[in-house]
Amino acid sequence: MGNSSQLQNKRQGKPKIWTRDFILICMTNLFLFMGFQMTLPTLPLFVEKLGGSDQLIGFVIGIFTLSALVLRPIAGHALESKGRGIVYMIGLAIFVISVGSYAFVGSIFLLFVMRVVQGVGWGMSTTASGTIATDLIPPSRRGEGMGFFGLSGNLALAFGPSLGLFLAGTTTFKTLFLICAGIGMASLLLSSRINYVKVEKQEPKVAPARFDVFEKTALKPAILMFFVTSTFGGIASFLPLYAQQKHIEGIELYFFVYAFFLLISRLFAGKIYDRKGHLYIYLPGAALITAAMLLLSWLPSMTIMLVAAGLYGLGFGSVQPALQAWSVEKAAPHRKGMANATLFSFFDLGVGVGAMFFGQLAHFFGYGSIYLVAAGFVAVSMIVYLLFWSTDRKAAREVSS
Repeated sequence: MGNSSQLQNKRQGKPKIWTRDFILICMTNLFLFMGFQMTLPTLPLFVEKLGGSDQLIGFVIGIFTLSALVLRPIAGHALESKGRGIVYMIGLAIFVISVGSYAFVGSIFLLFVMRVVQGVGWGMSTTASGTIATDLIPPSRRGEGMGFFGLSGNLALAFGPSLGLFLAGTTTFKTLFLICAGIGMASLLLSSRINYVKVEKQEPKVAPARFDVFEKTALKPAILMFFVTSTFGGIASFLPLYAQQKHIEGIELYFFVYAFFLLISRLFAGKIYDRKGHLYIYLPGAALITAAMLLLSWLPSMTIMLVAAGLYGLGFGSVQPALQAWSVEKAAPHRKGMANATLFSFFDLGVGVGAMFFGQLAHFFGYGSIYLVAAGFVAVSMIVYLLFWSTDRKAAREVSS
């Protein structure tokens, strides 16, 4: 069976994506994101229980992503100098400890502190996992492969928020956070089975420059990622409270529908990227995200909320893996870790700045204003993309002439 599959791959001229180690990195990513996604819609409720306002909710979400942002360049260097495995497993361990500690937190101040610690673990583990996946995927199928890798996080998104909200409604927050930590522990145990040695031998160890905090070849997709993920900060932080204020049931269904359509996007977006490039992915995907934000700013009913979830899933599910594949496309082999770190630094910056900014916006103008402004952010990103595309096209013509 294995021989016939290999022969078929050779006949089709396609190198294999689904190796043992690639399956393992997808599984560890699934459990990591499951533990994370279960806390995403429930932490705002926990902050509210502790007596926090909309502004404090934004800061609790934001401080996590900003601490991850600081760690990503450090993690990127460590991936090249210390190795993939050690960075990944330390990051996972910190993540498990921090999430478990939420079960014993009784004040917003302590929650802030442990969110900073969680951001450190998240920054290390997700930078490492993206780099490990990049190592394992054949370059000619990188867009498709990163789409498959992204599915692991998307499956967690399909069930994590709904499960977290269910547990928050039926049990204590302490039990919820301990379950999340246990799921993270499963990720840590699985990570010990990955053969990192084979991956690391592919990359030469190069001493980084003293102030080397980003990979310049990844800056364009990273900047676009900032605009896109700012919308995610608004959804993750405030949509459950917004729906509650509007007396709209089914917020659990929002996350499920979003994840379902995000999964559908993986069936075609990566292949389009590999064949046509990011031009055929980014603009349509960003347009779908903009439409979703406009619908959420209106939000008259559960039906509209679920339509917005589907549009956002298709848009974000197409754009995110395309930007990740683009970010490592021109990076040197020994700089792929820094390329991933650069992309996810801007990912975190978008979520963090979005959550903090939208918290202030919600306080003064209401929840609906969040999504109207978010639509404007994505519209700006489309203009920025066209400027990048025009510049690259001009440079390519000059080189060819």
